[in-house]
Amino acid sequence: MRNLLEQIRNRLEELNKAERKVAEVILLNPQQATRFSIAALAQAASVSEPTVNRFCRSFGVSGYPELKLQLAQSLASGAAYVSRAVEADDNPEAYTQKIFGSAIASLDSACQALDPNLISKAVDLLIQARQIHFFGLGASAPVAMDALHKFFRFNLSVTAHADVLMQRMIASVAHTGELFVIISYTGRTRELVEVARIARGNGASVLGVTAENSPLAKASTVSLNIPLPEDTDIYMPMTSRIIQLTVLDVLATGMTLRRGVDFQPHLRKIKESLNDSRYPVGDEFN
Repeated sequence: MRNLLEQIRNRLEELNKAERKVAEVILLNPQQATRFSIAALAQAASVSEPTVNRFCRSFGVSGYPELKLQLAQSLASGAAYVSRAVEADDNPEAYTQKIFGSAIASLDSACQALDPNLISKAVDLLIQARQIHFFGLGASAPVAMDALHKFFRFNLSVTAHADVLMQRMIASVAHTGELFVIISYTGRTRELVEVARIARGNGASVLGVTAENSPLAKASTVSLNIPLPEDTDIYMPMTSRIIQLTVLDVLATGMTLRRGVDFQPHLRKIKESLNDSRYPVGDEFN
């Protein structure tokens, strides 16, 4: 929301005393406000957390996570192909703080929006799968590769592919028991939606990590709905990848917990296998 800060400035005099304190803290340093928790903002303004929530509702947002996201977005200006939060004349200190602040606010918003019941269903699909394929294109392709590194540890057959022809061929010979995790921030990429339909037509399950009500979400067996804090048609997809990676961390953690303590030695064995490949901490390399 580009003019949220202007709205706060324009309405400052009509706010009650407590809400005005919240507004003054935000206006004093909007970048810092995007990094505050609700408790930290309440403390900085010397008000209660319910006061902060009332302040948020008075500006038409559901709560502080959404307000932080809109604050980050309202800092945008001319650098449309860098990030919504960055202005063309920002110095290194300013754009560093803005990028981190925008990422933190976006993660907070995504966390609030994710449905724990859908997370549980997604973990069910992963646990039940005999083979998992992670698919992504463009900015989501590295996320699919990262998933390969996370999920092979669960003693499953796992692949990752960023080539749409390979994705299509694998989907065409899919069987029941296979799971296709298709990662797409917008969920509007035609090829990925078609791959999802082909895989499901062959009896496989599809887990979409994508936008709510998108074509991919509708083509999936289960879809983890991720909010869209940036327009990836215009802005460089920075926070989108961070959110996707974090969601995959959540799913990997869910699988680890479902496997229970008996699975811990397997994970430990993989981790310890790397010990000999690293210099000990404190060793000098000459």
